[in-house]
Amino acid sequence: MIMKILITGGCGFIGSNLAIFLKKKGFSIFSLDNLSRNGSYLNYLRLKKEKIKNFKYNIASDKQIEKLPKFNLIIDCCAEAAIEASRSSNSEARRVFETNLIGTFNILKKCNDDNSKIIFLSTSRVYSIKKLRDIATNYRFLQKINKKKLIDTNYDTNLPKSLYGFTKKASENLIEEFNYSNNIQFIINRLGVVSGPWQFGKVEQGFLSLWVWRHLNNIKLNYIGFGGTGNQVRDILHIDDLCDLILLQIKKFSKINNIIINVGGGLANSISIKSLTATVSKICKKTVLIGKIKKTSIYDIPYYVSSNSKVKKIYKWKPKKKIKDIIKDVMNWQNSNYRKLKKYF
Repeated sequence: MIMKILITGGCGFIGSNLAIFLKKKGFSIFSLDNLSRNGSYLNYLRLKKEKIKNFKYNIASDKQIEKLPKFNLIIDCCAEAAIEASRSSNSEARRVFETNLIGTFNILKKCNDDNSKIIFLSTSRVYSIKKLRDIATNYRFLQKINKKKLIDTNYDTNLPKSLYGFTKKASENLIEEFNYSNNIQFIINRLGVVSGPWQFGKVEQGFLSLWVWRHLNNIKLNYIGFGGTGNQVRDILHIDDLCDLILLQIKKFSKINNIIINVGGGLANSISIKSLTATVSKICKKTVLIGKIKKTSIYDIPYYVSSNSKVKKIYKWKPKKKIKDIIKDVMNWQNSNYRKLKKYF
């Protein structure tokens, strides 16, 4: 019997790439997405071309979720970040809360009714902002990072973490509660920065894609926060590597489940914003004006690099694509689709 899989947020960046990837691997794939996000309609057209049905439902509506057919597995990619907007807008804060937390609750009830498994895509934002800031108190750090500073799943998850981070951690707790009370099997992947083609990059989310677009189109960029130095460090994972891992997780689910793991580019794919600018400039053969905004948001962190030791041990998996590969793939996608993409950046 062919496994039937629902991907929530299926017309988003991760969801759409994962849906098409898994469909080509022979699974029966369905998407759930209300098409409210920037660029989601373009991804909807991609899914339609691959004959992947999308349910245009609101994940926060229990009545709509109850209408869904049965699935063997639900991969929950649906999330509202809006980290900064949720501070200043009550409506944005409510949307983040309802989509991320009530949405997870509705999906878990669906899993319980149908005896489905769940793979939940969480975030590095579950970790404490205060503790991550303590790693680099003078903000004059660059690429030589001590391996002891790689972030694993034992890292501090206490507050503060932003409303987005709070709702994702609360969703993790809900999943564990449903596992305890109803034996719903789960895998939770805490993701760092994921990038690649079909990501409509913004400052808050998808900054590598944004960086490439701005270089290709000669649009000014800003180093924001921590003195405007551009020394913040992140690790970056290619969407293809994430898809490979989730395929492994699906195949091994019966033996490996009820785990929480960090998944990211790791030390080899860690880079400062300043170094990313230089690398993008070299690959795109373009330079742009860089401004400085010194003020730091209360939600920003100077450093995050994932420890992949646990996922490597469990699945024998590690990222294959380097940062230069990610930049080249994004650049080629943007160059090939310029006309339809220009209104989304």
